[in-house]
Amino acid sequence: MSRTLIYGIVGTLVLSSGAIAISVPNQTPTPKSSDVSSRNRQIIAQSSINTTTIEQSVFQQINNYRGSQNLPVLLKNSAADNQAKIHSQNMASGRVPFGHSGFKQRVQAIGIPYISAGENVAYNQGYSDPAKQAVQSWLQSPGHLANIRGNYNLTGIGVASGPNGKIYVTQIFLRV
Repeated sequence: MSRTLIYGIVGTLVLSSGAIAISVPNQTPTPKSSDVSSRNRQIIAQSSINTTTIEQSVFQQINNYRGSQNLPVLLKNSAADNQAKIHSQNMASGRVPFGHSGFKQRVQAIGIPYISAGENVAYNQGYSDPAKQAVQSWLQSPGHLANIRGNYNLTGIGVASGPNGKIYVTQIFLRV
């Protein structure tokens, strides 16, 4: 089965003036050949993906890592979860490209005052544990790791599956 993983990161800092700095790397997925037909992969993806389970697994793995580093655990925020879910759904459906487009608007839509915010996104395909694959990849990336280890106290996680079997993961980090 073909396995692909692409991830992106953005770290933002909201200054007292309300300015925001966003850094988005250019990342292009590399198509790989597959010995499983696209149609079969779609059927498997649509029948076996439980996005709620993946979201919970990402949350637990991130907090387990933070705990192992003597960092405070993150608390879930339902409004942040909702914005992360919408972004993952939009990427999965092709309404927005993979990445961080609209990050500032997502964070503002959460509707709570915040000091700083960051976001990690990933997609993968063909892995038996997409949450583990996303988190392990983030932990190996300096920019993603900086968000995971960052001075945040709230998080929101959203997962969506695309018609092509890709699993999209968005994690928003907030310091309030």
